[in-house]
Amino acid sequence: MAETYVPRLRTQYDGEIRAALLKDFGYKNPMEVPKLEKIVLNMGVGEAVGDSKKVKSAAGDLEKITGQKPVITYARTSIAGFKVREGMPLGVKVTLRKAQMYEFLDRLITIALPRVRDFRGLNPKSFDGRGNFAMGIKEHIVFPEINYDQVDQIWGMDVIVCTTAKTDDEARALLKAFNFPFTQ
Repeated sequence: MAETYVPRLRTQYDGEIRAALLKDFGYKNPMEVPKLEKIVLNMGVGEAVGDSKKVKSAAGDLEKITGQKPVITYARTSIAGFKVREGMPLGVKVTLRKAQMYEFLDRLITIALPRVRDFRGLNPKSFDGRGNFAMGIKEHIVFPEINYDQVDQIWGMDVIVCTTAKTDDEARALLKAFNFPFTQ
């Protein structure tokens, strides 16, 4: 039987983080311990109103970053003020789970976030009340997979980390254990 690859952060979660959270929060059942569920990356491409090729370019960049083919998102309604028509492609998104999620998280924390200009840490209040954390990245070129010379335009992206935690405090403890650089 072939040996399966287990990401570094998954091994760390199974070995240290899970036991620490079990002790800190006093869960009665080990299945209550919060874990990462998925990471959703969204790239809104407003320039697609004038040039539909921009969405394909953004999709290619997001595919390089995540290693997974993104889904193109379309406008649900027409907005005359923004020259948007219903059904027009306006962005791309990817949902990462399991091994790809842990690999992306590792690259985000160790490589991409330290490369962000004037980075002072993540806002510890960016939780939604149900244990999910959302953050924005202004330039997608902080990821090592993107070659700066071949980029025609710089886009921002939203990164949403979904956890099984029931409260923000549990989710914050989980993400701190994964070395998320929160500000004090």
